[in-house]
Amino acid sequence: MTKVLGDGRGVAGLAALLADGTRAAFCLALLDGRAWTAGELARHAGVAPSTATDHLTRLVRGGLLVEQRQGRHRYLRLAGPSVAQLIEDLAGHAPAPPRPAGSLRAAVAGTALAYARTCYDHLAGRLGVTLRDGLLRQGLLDTAGGLAITPEGRARLAALGVAVEPEPGSRRPLVRDCLDWTERRSHLAGTLGAVLCRHLFEQGWTVRGAGRAVRLTPAGTAALTELLGVAAADLAPEQRPESGSGRA
Repeated sequence: MTKVLGDGRGVAGLAALLADGTRAAFCLALLDGRAWTAGELARHAGVAPSTATDHLTRLVRGGLLVEQRQGRHRYLRLAGPSVAQLIEDLAGHAPAPPRPAGSLRAAVAGTALAYARTCYDHLAGRLGVTLRDGLLRQGLLDTAGGLAITPEGRARLAALGVAVEPEPGSRRPLVRDCLDWTERRSHLAGTLGAVLCRHLFEQGWTVRGAGRAVRLTPAGTAALTELLGVAAADLAPEQRPESGSGRA
């Protein structure tokens, strides 16, 4: 990421990189933790490929994105967890977007993202917040001296096959709160948040939906109700009320 200068020019330069709707849309899309081609990002943001190329070059030079070329394709991803944290934190502090009056498909996609999605490499949305809250209630996490995993938490998670040790050579915190931009409350980030998210996918407890959306499977519902001490209904997506307009 761009280094901050004492006179504020670094901060201003970083802010300028994100003070554009197209570049911000690219960064938000890349919060799914995967690499996208320049063409995919252009289509996502609704801009011409040449326009996307200019914006992506600026983001790479500014240290927010990294690129990898494979054959004729140019793949882009966020430069790392610290960049993902910055983007999600900014989204969490931004004004809530107005409810779209678009198609049923757009409404369903928005509901799916609000329920569960990836925030780079950890779980966000209502399911992510529920996961954090449940771990606290069960005594696996504690906030008395700042968010931390408890000895019981280490033992319970290790029994599930979830590693709870810091990544070798990484300065990333083991556990960290991340403000959720749809729930306006914290979900679990840091190394543990990433390891838990990966474990849920590997066990088939969650599966990817469209884009960043994540779906909880029946097996995942059973596993999380036991781990978090919640009812299955607390893990279910909210039912979208029928509009009554008769549109398909």
